[in-house]
Amino acid sequence: MTKDGPKLLTGGNPQIAKGDGMGPVQAYIAAMPGWKHGVGVALDRIFTDTLPQVQKAVKWNTPLYGQGGRWFMAFNCTTRYVKVAFFQGTRLDPIPPVSSNTAFTRYLHVFEGDTVDAVQLADWVRQAARLPGTVM
Repeated sequence: MTKDGPKLLTGGNPQIAKGDGMGPVQAYIAAMPGWKHGVGVALDRIFTDTLPQVQKAVKWNTPLYGQGGRWFMAFNCTTRYVKVAFFQGTRLDPIPPVSSNTAFTRYLHVFEGDTVDAVQLADWVRQAARLPGTVM
């Protein structure tokens, strides 16, 4: 942590201590730089409004969302966009647009100026919650 808040890692990803619950996730979102902060607020709101009982945690400087100790989605900052990960993304319909090196993971990249499609994102969240999550 710097005197001005959490350290920003490569790509502007906030360095936040590992922890469970809303507190660490809110600390991560608060530390997201510039326009990415608004994206983080919007994503968390969509995830929470869609699944009010969703569990939250920060691990490896990444907010995770899941249930029953299993995680089905996450997001983090990169230099040019906010990357939303669905760990069973190849099983969603429609499949999120960006492929991964990991077998089942798919991504949505949110760039500066993009409008988040809240309806589509909420649909993916509901679908992801019905699939087996990942233990981390």
